[in-house]
Amino acid sequence: MLKLSRRHMIAGGAGLAGLAVLANRPSDKSGPRDPYFVSLQKALTDAGIATPTLVIDRARLNANIDTLMGHLPPGMGYRIVAKSLPSLDLIAHIRDRAGTDRLMTFNQPMLNTLSAHMPDASQLVGKPLPVVAAKTYFRLLSPQNVAASDQVQWLIDTPTRLAQYADLSKAVGRPFQVNIEIDVGLHRGGFVPGPDLAAALRTIADSRHLKLAGFMGYEPHLPSLPTAFGWRAAAKQKAWEIYRQCLRLAADAEGVERVPGLTRNAAGSPTYRYYQDTEIANEIAAGSCLVKPAHFDTELLEPHVPASFIATPVIKASPTQMPGLEFLDGIKRFWDPNTQRTVFIYGGHWLADPVDPPGLAYNPTFGRSSNQEMLNGGAQLDIAPDGFVFLRPQQSEAVFLQFGDIAVFDDGAIVDRWPVFEASA
Repeated sequence: MLKLSRRHMIAGGAGLAGLAVLANRPSDKSGPRDPYFVSLQKALTDAGIATPTLVIDRARLNANIDTLMGHLPPGMGYRIVAKSLPSLDLIAHIRDRAGTDRLMTFNQPMLNTLSAHMPDASQLVGKPLPVVAAKTYFRLLSPQNVAASDQVQWLIDTPTRLAQYADLSKAVGRPFQVNIEIDVGLHRGGFVPGPDLAAALRTIADSRHLKLAGFMGYEPHLPSLPTAFGWRAAAKQKAWEIYRQCLRLAADAEGVERVPGLTRNAAGSPTYRYYQDTEIANEIAAGSCLVKPAHFDTELLEPHVPASFIATPVIKASPTQMPGLEFLDGIKRFWDPNTQRTVFIYGGHWLADPVDPPGLAYNPTFGRSSNQEMLNGGAQLDIAPDGFVFLRPQQSEAVFLQFGDIAVFDDGAIVDRWPVFEASA
């Protein structure tokens, strides 16, 4: 029998350990560019664009609109979430293709802008605004657009806010439509079935200045809950039961015949497909799924496709060298082939993930930069100065406002520029 010495055993163990470490060595993720992004790069170059730009693919946007509308059951309305699609031209395009006049608006400047440019639209305020913001809205509203204020549903979440808006309605001399925010499980505020909600509904029913427009119950927590042990399904049923209880209270205060005609708003992009009929909600609100930022890569949104990208020029391209740590560059490149090459892009530090050329990643040692951000890739990284790196926004509502006019890509060319709203909370 072959006898192994202790030295041989240690050496063998060390060798196996070394092989195990090498087996965990990252693989090179760089490679050929996606032809889609190559064509998008050509379109930007042909259009004379050489600054960081938000691009929307109109064909993909249209496909997402059609997907959303195709999933809605008969009788279900669609309300466009303006904060996720912060451009008048973008909203107008979606309104036209989806055939809807319903908007969800989230701040006073946006409310004034939409009242001025889309006075026919029904606007549901998507978060409770301080009454001072509502006063500012009326102060800035031009006389020819005063009728647009009658199309606004003001979101009310507490008895105190209800009283404030009742006083403002008297002061401006116009009745207010009020929509009651209800807490269906998100626990971000709003009424729950009980004495406070019943009292609020009676106050509205007895008021000459207020009219109940409906309810809003938002449940984005549902997709985050585990499906194990039926937790998600139970939370969904609980949310819907809370909504039913609120509708029963409204029937007591307003009359059973009024309830079917009320706005019964629910859902968002991550949850709109839960609603297969109009028993609970008669309209859903969504916006992000139409452009599909990275945070919306969920199971329920698999039928939607990414339709928005950040395009930014490459300023510099070179082998990777870390300032002050040059002696480690060889070791680093050996261990992780994805650090072989560096590009510095025009701008940066956005809420976005690089998607083309493939294999690009932020450098955690160099850190983030909003001036010339460093990205690293492997030996097959195919990019040179004046080419474009493409990133996918993680969200739309804030990111879209950082680049000026949106570049609209269609049929291989930049065919339009859509201005965005002014940045506001």
